Amino acid sequence: MIWGKIIGAIFIVGLCLMFGFVAVVFVSLMGGFKFYAPFIVFVTIGVIFLSLNAIFKFAREKIVKVASISFLSICILAVAVYETIEAYHNNIGTVNAEVNLYKYHPFAENSKVVSLPEASTMTLEGELPILDGATALYPLYSAFVKSIYPEKDYDLYNSEVMSSKTDEAYRKLLNGEVDMIFAAGPSDFHLRQAEHKGIELQLTPIGKEAFVFFVNAKNPVESLTIEQIQRIYSGEVTNWQEVGGNHASIRAFQRPANSGSQTALERLMGEKELMTPPKEDIVSGMGGIISETSRYRNYKNAIGYSFRFFSTEMIQNGEIRHLKINGVFPSKETIRSGEYPITSEFYVITAGSENPHIDTFIDWILSEQGQYLVEATGYVPVK
Repeated sequence: MIWGKIIGAIFIVGLCLMFGFVAVVFVSLMGGFKFYAPFIVFVTIGVIFLSLNAIFKFAREKIVKVASISFLSICILAVAVYETIEAYHNNIGTVNAEVNLYKYHPFAENSKVVSLPEASTMTLEGELPILDGATALYPLYSAFVKSIYPEKDYDLYNSEVMSSKTDEAYRKLLNGEVDMIFAAGPSDFHLRQAEHKGIELQLTPIGKEAFVFFVNAKNPVESLTIEQIQRIYSGEVTNWQEVGGNHASIRAFQRPANSGSQTALERLMGEKELMTPPKEDIVSGMGGIISETSRYRNYKNAIGYSFRFFSTEMIQNGEIRHLKINGVFPSKETIRSGEYPITSEFYVITAGSENPHIDTFIDWILSEQGQYLVEATGYVPVK
């Protein structure tokens, strides 16, 4: 009799462990590693305990009944609390949400891309330069394309005119997959990759832009100094009260490595070391967990950054407010005058392409017509 119970107990424990393991893997793959994986472990242990008690009856029936009800209540309450917190978290808007770039397609109906007021002084035919670049600059080089490329449907991901974001655009350029990219200057990683491949990057400034910081619109802080930003992003300043705000911890979000804005932040930090950013666990493959820099969520105590055109024209999120830096608000006027202290050039970048139109294309971008499109799009021209 006892051996039958032991065999039955071994079978039930094995079955519970097997289902528990499968469930943990499944919820991990679905992104529930932080809560549901340990929750399933807890439930599995509870089920094993109750099952063994049903076989061996080592606790009184009344105690088991109370324990079972308590166990079930704890499980339901834990799930309810977690899902409520997640619903609140997911309800908070993200600022660096994906932009519908098809609104800026060069030849789409009702495209938001600007046009020249007169016929272009240059048009391209035949072997068109293959373009790629940063999301925030797509509206600009799409305007160039509208002016001088043949009219057709240029697929965003597989054509002569693509937008793969800064890091991927640099990768394609260094691999010879594209002829020109439009982006902020290269990160140290991109420079090392170019040196490793024996490639010299040619950077031609075509416009100016402000690197901006923003907070929740309800945050009373309206201005920070560069030194305060450095201290926030190095982890020295952790509470808004230290820079004139409310008593609340600072959630200083960062962008993915080698993106244009993350490179700009690293340059701004100078000798100060960036702190570890807020992170969200994301499951990759069979239980492999990686950490990725979080998207900016507009918590009341959050701070994030971007480039001015992207955060004002392309996102148009009224729930954030740009900060003055050293007392100067980021605008086209303060960028043009040089008053805004974190202003940088952006570039058309090449890497030795043999396309015959490269030089004439760049000359046209720097011409009166090309610089008109830089201004009309919303950037500050270099000429």
